[in-house]
Amino acid sequence: MEELIKMALPPADLSPEETRLLIRRAQKGDLAARDRLIKSNLRLVMSLVQRFSRRGAEADDLFQVGCLGLVSAIEHFNLEYEVRFSTYAVPRILGEIKRFLQKEAVVKVSRHWHDLAGKAAASRERLTQELGRSPTVTEVALDIGVRREDVVYAMEAVAQPVSVEEIVFQDEGAPLKLGDQIAIESEDAAVVDNLALRQVLSSLPEEERQLVEMRFIRNMRQVDVARAFGVSQAHVSRLEQRVLLKMRSLMS
Repeated sequence: MEELIKMALPPADLSPEETRLLIRRAQKGDLAARDRLIKSNLRLVMSLVQRFSRRGAEADDLFQVGCLGLVSAIEHFNLEYEVRFSTYAVPRILGEIKRFLQKEAVVKVSRHWHDLAGKAAASRERLTQELGRSPTVTEVALDIGVRREDVVYAMEAVAQPVSVEEIVFQDEGAPLKLGDQIAIESEDAAVVDNLALRQVLSSLPEEERQLVEMRFIRNMRQVDVARAFGVSQAHVSRLEQRVLLKMRSLMS
């Protein structure tokens, strides 16, 4: 399926200068310019989608979601950035995919509890006839082979709609939503994070890239990095702050 899609995709035939010109026009409302940018970057979207373990119809879904991320990148790209558009677009595309996978995980969880609630309801009806009374939650749990707590949770889950925006806890800080508790499968999460980080690192100048590797991959102290660079620790500290701000901007 993915190979067929890729064969039908147009080539990325825009130069960096042409890309910037089209982005400027697209951000002013030129739909033709936006469509030209989208078509030229569809292979980029597919190359990211293919890194995931999804197959079949889900790959098509991820491709459509990735295209939404591409459109978002076109709309929000700052032309003052001294980076290639693709460097900025990759984290945006991966961000959309990540949000999609989070919502998908919530749906899967909801289906699980919905199915369990159905089994519990069927068990309760059958046991009522057999016992001549309403069964207890424990009796239902034993009948279908699950924990009592799972039966209670399943029945509560189908009692009202579940939303990823549902607040499950809130104190003085920001609210914790259900979607925040649903983790992406570890393999997919690693793909998203590693791809975005590698893309941003590759866009950094040599000195900044070495700084990131020394400080956050090799866990070197600032004083040791300063000694390796032949500069002061204060210089390393300022450079580190500047690089981290740049990386956050590109990955946001």
